[in-house]
Amino acid sequence: MALIIAEADLDDPIHGEAIVAVLDSYARDPIGGGRPLSPEIRRRLVPGLRQQPNTLVLLAFDVDQPVGLAVCFFGFSTFAARPLLNVHDLAVVPARRGAGIGTALLAEAEARARARGCCKLTLEVQENNDRARAVYARFGFTDYVLGGAPLPTRFLTKLLDG
Repeated sequence: MALIIAEADLDDPIHGEAIVAVLDSYARDPIGGGRPLSPEIRRRLVPGLRQQPNTLVLLAFDVDQPVGLAVCFFGFSTFAARPLLNVHDLAVVPARRGAGIGTALLAEAEARARARGCCKLTLEVQENNDRARAVYARFGFTDYVLGGAPLPTRFLTKLLDG
């Protein structure tokens, strides 16, 4: 395997197709909802990412084949008064899972975060996604710690349309 991790060029149609393809492979997986991305989402995804000034998209390629993706957004920690990097999506195509691609993407995200002076990486993961949770734990992710004690947190959502 000749793994290459690169920051996606959101103006490059090849990178755009790679982003959609890898994210679609995750969406089709039962843990990702079990359905392909809709044509509307496929059309809006890359232009929408391009409009976000805090976006960092990392692509993993094996030679010229996209095999993984990390969609990240820079934010700000008010308690540390420093930037942070949230790993919003981490996806590896099913045939390549278990080969260290997710870990390589996380390592590159961490390097980019450190270079920007971030105080932490954050992410959310479904409670039943044991495989991803194991990867994240090996990489050093833990429950949020407040006052010296781990504090499990919840990711809540409120849909605003449809």
